[in-house]
Amino acid sequence: MNSQVGHLAMVWPGIKNIFSVPHSEEEYDNLVSVFDEIVEQVRENENHPLASLMESLGILVENYEKQNVPEPTGTSIEVLRFLMQEHNLKQSDLPEIGSQGVVSEILTGKRQLNIRQIKKLCSRFNISPAVFFQND
Repeated sequence: MNSQVGHLAMVWPGIKNIFSVPHSEEEYDNLVSVFDEIVEQVRENENHPLASLMESLGILVENYEKQNVPEPTGTSIEVLRFLMQEHNLKQSDLPEIGSQGVVSEILTGKRQLNIRQIKKLCSRFNISPAVFFQND
C-alpha cells in the first residue's frame, strides 16, 4: 500500500486539477471540459479504459451542480430558454427536440413539449422532468 501512496504523491501534482473537487466556477468549467472530452471518447462503451474515470468525474460535476447551480423554474418555455442560455445553445443545437423549426414553434408557444422531448432534455441536462411542469 505504501508504494501506491508514494506513486500517487509523485503523480498527483500533474493530475490534481482534473480530480479535485471544484470550489469555483472556473474549476468547475475546467472539470466539465475534461469530462465532456472523456464522454466523447467513452460514449456508451462500459468496457472503455476511461469509463470509470468518466463516472468519477461525473459525480464531481453532479455534486458541484447540486450545491451551486439552481434548477430552472417557470413555464416549460422559460425552462427551455434558461437551459439554452446557460449552455450557450441555439435552436439548431437541440436535435432531441426536433428541427430548428420545431424548437422555434415551442419557444413561441405555438407547440408544446411532448413527453419524449422532455425525457430527452432531462437526460441531456441531468434535471428532473418536474421542472417542465411547475407553472404550465
